[in-house]
Amino acid sequence: MFFNKRSLAIFGLKTAIILTAFLLAFLLRFDFQIPASQWRILSELLLPVLAIKLVVFWRFGMNHGWWRYVSLADVFDVFRANLVASLAVLLYVVFVHGVAGVPRSVLVLDGVFCFLLSCGVRFLTRAFRENYFPLLRSQPRNNERLLIVGAGNAGQMLVREIRSNSALNKTIVGFVDDDPLKLNRRFQGINVLGGQEQLARLCRKHKVQEVIIAIPSATGKQLRAIVERCQGAGVKFKTLPGVGDLIEGKVTVQQVRPVDLQDLLGRDQVRIEVERIKAFLSGKRVLVTGAAGSIGSEVCRQVARFSPAKLVLFDNAESPLFYVEKELGDNFPDIPLAAIIGDVRYRARVEAIFDEFQPQVVFHAAAYKHVPMMEHNPAEAANNNVRGTKIIADAAHEFKAESFVMISTDKAVRPTNIMGATKRAAELYVQDLSRRSKTHFVTVRFGNVLGSAGSVVPIFKSQIATGGPVKVTHPEVTRFFMTIPEATQLVLQAGSMGKGGEIFLLDMGEPVKILHLAEQLIRLSGMRPYEDIEIVFTGLRPGEKLYEELLLEGEGIMPTSHEKIRVARAAFCESKILSRQIEELYQAERAMDMDRVRLLLRTIVPEFQPPEPGNPEYERLFVEPDRRQNTEGAVIMLADRRRHRTRVAGEKVG
Repeated sequence: MFFNKRSLAIFGLKTAIILTAFLLAFLLRFDFQIPASQWRILSELLLPVLAIKLVVFWRFGMNHGWWRYVSLADVFDVFRANLVASLAVLLYVVFVHGVAGVPRSVLVLDGVFCFLLSCGVRFLTRAFRENYFPLLRSQPRNNERLLIVGAGNAGQMLVREIRSNSALNKTIVGFVDDDPLKLNRRFQGINVLGGQEQLARLCRKHKVQEVIIAIPSATGKQLRAIVERCQGAGVKFKTLPGVGDLIEGKVTVQQVRPVDLQDLLGRDQVRIEVERIKAFLSGKRVLVTGAAGSIGSEVCRQVARFSPAKLVLFDNAESPLFYVEKELGDNFPDIPLAAIIGDVRYRARVEAIFDEFQPQVVFHAAAYKHVPMMEHNPAEAANNNVRGTKIIADAAHEFKAESFVMISTDKAVRPTNIMGATKRAAELYVQDLSRRSKTHFVTVRFGNVLGSAGSVVPIFKSQIATGGPVKVTHPEVTRFFMTIPEATQLVLQAGSMGKGGEIFLLDMGEPVKILHLAEQLIRLSGMRPYEDIEIVFTGLRPGEKLYEELLLEGEGIMPTSHEKIRVARAAFCESKILSRQIEELYQAERAMDMDRVRLLLRTIVPEFQPPEPGNPEYERLFVEPDRRQNTEGAVIMLADRRRHRTRVAGEKVG
């Protein structure tokens, strides 16, 4: 109904404020002894002033809004409404009532008092709602006691959010901040109790149950230090997303989440050239192969942000594709979607899809990627990764797509496994095709992504959930890591920069030890490595090496306009010879001649060095520098921070 209880209450309160302000103006003007003649003027003006101000306040929307969320912007709204109302009262007095006998100062004081009372009531309402008067409210005894690390804007906004929502049942005991200028100061009525070095002591002293890290700009190193102190104090800890994930700088309790591995690795925020990518994708028909996979699905999400004319999702995995299409349909209802079931190795199906949708931009993410599995299935790896790429690339060329972006891997550099060799062969074909096509063929090469299906992090989490042990292949194995959104955003950026034939290398940062990842995940799960959860070494799997590279000798490297993207010089090969070799590879696949598949891959990719004992490259990549011997059954010494422990490797290292 139009006049609900809340509206009637606000109407009554405004009436009281207007009448009180007008009466106070007369009382103050005459030192609280109003003459009889002025009582007559007061009574004559009281109802007109009330009517005028109520109408003006209504026109300015002062009867609406939630006073519990009053802010500085509301103060300006109240000021404007009172200014107009006071001018309207002045006009009424001059042109209707007459100014004779009316004290001018009363009109000014009335406007001032009405403004102050209007603001005061609002701020008192907010103060009560945010528990600034705890004695006036009954508080539950089981409130969770919070300590907030970071007394900056994010921390202060978090305090306001928690205070405004009493249902959260949380009590903030203080801030922790390393800025000496903030020490012993109060922000939002909360004291800065000390610096981060005192975190554990403060948690014990104030019986803190949870710490919230409200420093969106914190680096991975800073977060690791805070997390270690929280773990030492035995308290729960959560964090806000990074700066890049906070939309317009707004901070809410719903954004607070557990600290995860991505936070501790400290990947920098990705800068993308929005206008350039928008020109590359907006209003275009875009096809994504492997759209149901970890990378492909994120490419779809990122592309959808730039309003393509149509987004075609191509994959042979029915159920995952169904869920990706549903998610995109819910989040981007205005973008036309087409979910296509098919296989990149089926030429007729691919050409039919290109003929129907006429894609202008193609992102090729479909590939077999699991190294040990592809070692045992070389024919399928070559068929999918080489021939599948050739079919998609040929279709993009024949149907005159504007751009083709192939997603490759660091394992294509000096490959020691079938998967890497097949991806390198696909790179060579795409680069060769770019020299005779109007389509801009580019390749984007990067390392592992955190959290992708089948990657090491989900496997470790599963092993931790079952009580361990966590299985690491080798104590010295290192890999490059990126987050999935970071990688895909840079893929879009590189695709928009490509002119044809380039191999773009994404800045992967510093390589990360897999053992370090395992230890961090165990700690984030609230347990201690080597004590609560064991870590055992199983030996390098078939085709794996201790470290990966992003650049081949002779490729050269040049910077680009983007600080996280570099470009390698294109490789040149004889088109007819390469096409013949790929066709021979296909025939060997069909005949299931595994030896010939491997031989042809070594012919196409001369730098392909399978792990063979006695091979110098094998010794360099697969065996620790200080141990050139068979380590089957050997005792591997594990150095924990506090003591050495022994573990027995169950398989041959290498």
